[in-house]
Amino acid sequence: MANYVHVVLLSYFVILGNFALGDTCQNPQVSSESYTTTDATVVVNIAFIAQFTVKCSNNVKNLNLYADVNGKIIPVTKSLEENKYQVSWTEDPKKVSSGEHQVKIYDEEGFALLRKAQRNGEDTSNLKPSFTIGVNHHGTYTGPWVQSEFMAAATALVVWYLAYSAKSKI
Repeated sequence: MANYVHVVLLSYFVILGNFALGDTCQNPQVSSESYTTTDATVVVNIAFIAQFTVKCSNNVKNLNLYADVNGKIIPVTKSLEENKYQVSWTEDPKKVSSGEHQVKIYDEEGFALLRKAQRNGEDTSNLKPSFTIGVNHHGTYTGPWVQSEFMAAATALVVWYLAYSAKSKI
């Protein structure tokens, strides 16, 4: 009887271990699209949105992914469509530069290694992400160099000066 209990417990832990490990994506094929806010005249922060599709050679689906954006970890959202994901974040317009922003995407195993390295104060640059996507930001329009109120006041002063000068010559 004792041997039977040991066999059942061992089988239980082996099966549980297989579920806990999960599958990792082998040779991911990634296609992505991105959007960024370009008008900063009425918004407080610039929004970055990246949608991407992941196809694995071993047909793994519904991965739990995490994004590393400039050292900040962001969970990746799964879409209702199969193998589609989205990551989004915001940044201060004064700190955002135009150009390509690289987003490192980690699976659960890579994310665990990343968090462990961060907790221990180790260098994370040598950790390899599952894949990287690029988000292109074309720049941010912050408004005209001269405000319209200033132009209206300056025009009013010029018109007043011309009218006053014309009146004094009469």
